[in-house]
Amino acid sequence: MTETSPLPSLPRLGQMAPPFEAETTHGRLALEDFRGSWVVLFSHPADFTPVCTTEFVAFARIAPALKERGVELLGLSIDSIYAHLAWTKRIEELFGTKIPFPVIADGDRKVATLYGMIMPEQSGTETSRCVFVIDPTGVVRAMIYYPLTTGRNIDEILRLVDALQTTDKHKVATPADWRPGGKVIVPAPRTIEDADARAKGGYAYTDFWYCETEVKG
Repeated sequence: MTETSPLPSLPRLGQMAPPFEAETTHGRLALEDFRGSWVVLFSHPADFTPVCTTEFVAFARIAPALKERGVELLGLSIDSIYAHLAWTKRIEELFGTKIPFPVIADGDRKVATLYGMIMPEQSGTETSRCVFVIDPTGVVRAMIYYPLTTGRNIDEILRLVDALQTTDKHKVATPADWRPGGKVIVPAPRTIEDADARAKGGYAYTDFWYCETEVKG
């Protein structure tokens, strides 16, 4: 009988993010240190690789915009602190971009294992390009996985944060390709009375189950 590798354990949407403490380029940090802020935790396969370099430059570009939204960036790979420091310094020298966020050195793969970042069918050691959006209460709100060969759409991560924060603030949903300033979806009615009232609710009314509205902020 052929043995197969165990499936990676993955966090679940709506559950508490797995806690951890690890060495980073900004010193030893724990996930708990970020409680009260949104967190974008992302992994990259390896330091000193071209695709990862483009992603780090792009993450650094949106870091100020994320900070304005109360979001902290936290990177990770299984490389050492020394490799992280050397690589981020080289990025600054070659591309004129300073990396402002901490990068976890996960040589023992503890954090990568907690978050299911290693896909054995792709690589037994390197972490895939994973993104976890964690809210201020420590709950996993979104997950995105990319293969090793495909760089992430960094602007989509910013859009995703905007959508999640808008959903929380206004108790609405966001349609496909939504951007701040666009119309949002009103939650579906739960009673016949609510459904009948939709046409008079001041919404952009298509049908009782499809109504749009505008929100500010």
